[in-house]
Amino acid sequence: MKVHHIPYEQTGYFSELILDYLKQDPALDSFYTAFPTIESFKKQAEKKGASFSSSQRSILVQSLKEQYSGITLSEATTTHINRLQEETTFTITTGHQLSLLTGPLFFIFKIATVIKLCRDLKKAHPDFHFVPVYWMATEDHDFEEISNFQFEGKKYQWTHPEEGGKVGDLSLDSLQPVLDLFETVLPNNKAASQLKEWLAESYRKPYTLAQATRVLVNRIFGEEGLVIMDGDNSHLKKSFVPFIQKELEEQSCYATVHNQIQQLQQQYQSSYKAQVSPRELNLFYMTPGKRQRIIKEEDGFVFDGDPKKISLDRMIALLEEDPQRFSPNVLMRPLYQETILPNLGYIGGGGELAYWFQLKSFFDEQQIPFPLLVLRNSAVLVNGKASTKIKNMELAPADFFLRRNGIINKKTKQISAIDLDLAFLKKELEKNFAYLEGLVSKTDASFEGSVRAQRQKQFKGIDHLEKRLLQAQKRKLKDQLDRLVVLYESLFPGEGLQERQLNFSEFYLETNGALVPSLIASFEPLHFDFSWIEL
Repeated sequence: MKVHHIPYEQTGYFSELILDYLKQDPALDSFYTAFPTIESFKKQAEKKGASFSSSQRSILVQSLKEQYSGITLSEATTTHINRLQEETTFTITTGHQLSLLTGPLFFIFKIATVIKLCRDLKKAHPDFHFVPVYWMATEDHDFEEISNFQFEGKKYQWTHPEEGGKVGDLSLDSLQPVLDLFETVLPNNKAASQLKEWLAESYRKPYTLAQATRVLVNRIFGEEGLVIMDGDNSHLKKSFVPFIQKELEEQSCYATVHNQIQQLQQQYQSSYKAQVSPRELNLFYMTPGKRQRIIKEEDGFVFDGDPKKISLDRMIALLEEDPQRFSPNVLMRPLYQETILPNLGYIGGGGELAYWFQLKSFFDEQQIPFPLLVLRNSAVLVNGKASTKIKNMELAPADFFLRRNGIINKKTKQISAIDLDLAFLKKELEKNFAYLEGLVSKTDASFEGSVRAQRQKQFKGIDHLEKRLLQAQKRKLKDQLDRLVVLYESLFPGEGLQERQLNFSEFYLETNGALVPSLIASFEPLHFDFSWIEL
């Protein structure tokens, strides 16, 4: 296995906001607590430790043990859950939807980043323990986003007859034909047999989607000590009641987040779009099959789609009766997470960090420590055949970030028997027109406009000729360039990042089951560069 590291700013896939964050631009200082370094995690542990009580730890451990009831745990995960009772133990967390078969690769990348960071922190701070946590978005309602995965160029789509409500409660009966079809294309080898076994233990059981996801992710990462967290839990929701009540009474999330969005927009103007726009009230109310937005009105509240008015007193009574029915939305969920976990850092993609940047003032107002924000590792996974082709084509990993046309143009010029770069002609023209402009200035200045027009015409003509020569050479070298396009598309499908399209199963098979250890060994969470991994 070989790893190349490419600076994020050279990839063209990351926003100005994220690149400024990685450069630690002082203009962003007010939007986060501290930049994530080995030392800043120690300081964050001291801060979080002072605000997270032993009773909170007891509730957390009790809840996790209940959530894992009936599931075989690895020794590493069991140790991590028990250690959460200790005041020197902290979590590093990532979260994601319950994507079918884990969905796109970056689901796996997130968790691998969390695990590797915990190991790095343990080496640097041996007096502390660091627990990797995956937070399952069981209360999410967007079934369409999680209902498919891609394998070897084919999309496997799950259609559920009962869409609506929280996805974690969905039954799996209608998923079975999709799994049947997927298993028919798997090869006959040990890694494929392991995949089938995992499916049999998770999606093939009479579980909900939440239960099946826990089992599957536990089988993939359990030996690495991953702890899987479901916030849809009565004990945990009960501990969050004061914050839910405050949101019902004051709606402070809206004002603080809206103000911070305005500050970001002033900083980045049109390049920054609010990742999540706050609502006046950022809570849902859940009943079987329903997840209704709670809407604040002048004289009380209503549930979205239900005109019946509910007073504040009655809403608080409902909260006290059954806190688990109240669900924080995407802006309140981070506060919930940081309230119930002894968490130091959140690991997410660029879009996720962008919406966390909207939340710092809200956390300050709620007096909850804001976590360190870590950009997850991104990578392109290159199998042996592709690596050989790239070497034979005399291309470098960085070349593939030129996008499709860019790498085609570069390769065309590289393999052409003639020099298609006419830059030398432009240099000569620059000299000639500089001389001509000097001559005009000494004779008759009225010719300056004519000289400029002629100059523009000549340069435009050379550009046009260069493009035509390049197109002609592409036609001549079509077979070689077609092979390059096929290779490029396998690594950047649809001119997008592979990690946002392909499922981990392809690479699990490619590595004979060694994908997760390979990623953990390759990733360097606090170095902040893009990984090109030759498997």
